[in-house]
Amino acid sequence: MFDVKRPRKRGSSVAVIDIGSNSVRLVVYEGLTRSLIPIFNEKTLCGLGREVQSTGLLAPDAVDKALTSLRRFRALCRVMQVGRVFAIATAACRDASNGPDFIAKAERICAVKIEILSGPREARLSALGVISGIHHPDGIVGDLGGGSLELIDVRRNSVRSGVTLPLGGLALQDLAHKSLKRADRIVREELDEVPQLTAGRGRTFYAVGGTWRALARIHIIQSGYPLQVMHGYSISAAEALDFSRRLRRLAAADMLADIESVADARRPLLTYAALVLEHIIRVAKPKTIVFSTFGVREGLLHEKLSEPERNKDGLICAAEELNQLLSRSAKHAHELIAWTDRLARVVKLRESEEDRRLRHTACLLSDIGWRVHPDHRGEQTLSLVVNGNFGAITHTERAFVGLSVFYRYAGLSEENQPPVTMQELLTPAQLERARLLGAAFRVAHLISAARPGVLPATHFRSQGRKLMLVFEHRLGDLVADRVGSRFRALARLVSRAGSIVRR
Repeated sequence: MFDVKRPRKRGSSVAVIDIGSNSVRLVVYEGLTRSLIPIFNEKTLCGLGREVQSTGLLAPDAVDKALTSLRRFRALCRVMQVGRVFAIATAACRDASNGPDFIAKAERICAVKIEILSGPREARLSALGVISGIHHPDGIVGDLGGGSLELIDVRRNSVRSGVTLPLGGLALQDLAHKSLKRADRIVREELDEVPQLTAGRGRTFYAVGGTWRALARIHIIQSGYPLQVMHGYSISAAEALDFSRRLRRLAAADMLADIESVADARRPLLTYAALVLEHIIRVAKPKTIVFSTFGVREGLLHEKLSEPERNKDGLICAAEELNQLLSRSAKHAHELIAWTDRLARVVKLRESEEDRRLRHTACLLSDIGWRVHPDHRGEQTLSLVVNGNFGAITHTERAFVGLSVFYRYAGLSEENQPPVTMQELLTPAQLERARLLGAAFRVAHLISAARPGVLPATHFRSQGRKLMLVFEHRLGDLVADRVGSRFRALARLVSRAGSIVRR
């Protein structure tokens, strides 16, 4: 019998309606948990904030478009039987004189109270979003929306005070009357000597917001990068600076219209986003730019979790979810964690805390491809892991975990190797560790058939340069030539001779 997967309770889903200065969005999540799982995501680019700086008002056509979208979002929440709906509004609604009238109409449509976020509150939620989606962040969070830019310092789970500036793409375009020269002067004056930036030297800058994600998407395509996942995409500050300047030159030559990967309504804002990023790098002097798809919405929900839940590892929680949903036995994966713990101790494998975290994650995901055709399990599971919609993992870590599970399915032969572009994301030492972990999985799943109760009855023993796998007497019949050959292959990866022992 396979482990029974208990369905979530009806009405346990949560939704966030996010009324931004550029877009109005509905995101529905499976539940309010440490690892948020989006089950529906839709946005409308309304441009509510496009004239607020010059007229002080939300544009009438943008208001009509936003209210129409909100009616659809409310209907979708009813159809999806969403348990709880949270609604927030940002810069355009808090700055416009007709903002309160729009919010009153929106609340009647949505049938929920809409929280109009202050600048500092928006900055804090952005930081909490990065904390929920980045493992142990350390740097400056910059959330660039249509109406404003929020900057805030974050170290692990600690958030400092934030600042909000009128440098969102639509606001900047409006203030500068669509003059890039004037926009450059405005950005320079606003960002010089901002304390939240001067503390960023040599650290990471976390870029949050749709227009910056669009910049990342262009960079990924142009550089031929092997992963298409936006969250956690990382480039050096020097490379980001060069790219931003190149993008501005393209804009000056009127060549941005050729960028098909970006929505038409967002294309005019790319230049302003590049301009702001360029000046941030100049002032803050960060080491690295990391793009985060986790922001205000995820921060809002992260804040609503209990403290023990917030303190959980988001990656492990995501891997646990996939283990429960897709593996043949969720309990077996936990036994595999303990089994590889014992192996690591016996062979004196040098591991950092982060190495152990990734090994445990790989154990939880080691059986999620069993339903795929045997000829394609390796490549399909690799794709599922490296493109997974979860956070708290870097792209290098995605490649490591994905390749560990790839080797578990595809084996270690030269004829059946993963894509070279994926291997190149890892150092030779990381790649060798992934091969070692895949070899261990191949032994464990072969002797246990992914059933619980088997691995705890096997033990590792080291004697000189010999590594032994000891089977308890009751499991002696599980020993076979194939088990022996796989274990010897594993032992060779740790420079040992391997043998099977029946006790």
